[in-house]
Amino acid sequence: MKNLLSSSAFIVLNKYLAQNLGLKEAILLADLISKEEYFINNGMTDGWFFNTEANIEVDTTLSPYQQRSALKTLKNMKIIETKRMGVPAKQFFKISEELVIKFLNNKSAKNLTTINNNKIIKLNNKYFKKPNQIQIKNYCNERKNNVDSEAFYDFYESKNWMVGKTKMKDWQAAIRTWERREKNKPSKTSKLDAQINAWQQAKKLI
Repeated sequence: MKNLLSSSAFIVLNKYLAQNLGLKEAILLADLISKEEYFINNGMTDGWFFNTEANIEVDTTLSPYQQRSALKTLKNMKIIETKRMGVPAKQFFKISEELVIKFLNNKSAKNLTTINNNKIIKLNNKYFKKPNQIQIKNYCNERKNNVDSEAFYDFYESKNWMVGKTKMKDWQAAIRTWERREKNKPSKTSKLDAQINAWQQAKKLI
């Protein structure tokens, strides 16, 4: 999701969403996606994260009234879910990535284009969210393979989830690749096998 939209020191605003959702709605969604990414990087796994109207106003300049109006539109479109939890109660949000992707896939252009710091950025409809160790272990258990889930996570974490020189697009497909490698180990060590073996040996020496 971060590869599609995000906000940090500035707001990356997708023009297609602004045209079809509304400017304030697109700004709010971009800010919430950025906040979601922060919680994911700090261990959130169930999709629910909190934010406050005060924080959103600082980050986006949207007033509380504008936020509530924009949020109502996003909730009606089922792009955002909200609920109040905790003591004192805080507003939690959950973003439907599937609906955002589906919405973007209905565009007429092949790629989405936005402007960020006077540079043109093309945003493809592919996105990658780094899995956590539990997700990897559960997927391996589900497939009943012999893949070492911890080794898989550590290996790609050390490579910043890159496959060669490109960002990983599908971690489940990567696990299936490891699975096939375990089942059909070639007599000649492949380049990937050599990398993994060297990395595992180096890890044992630490």
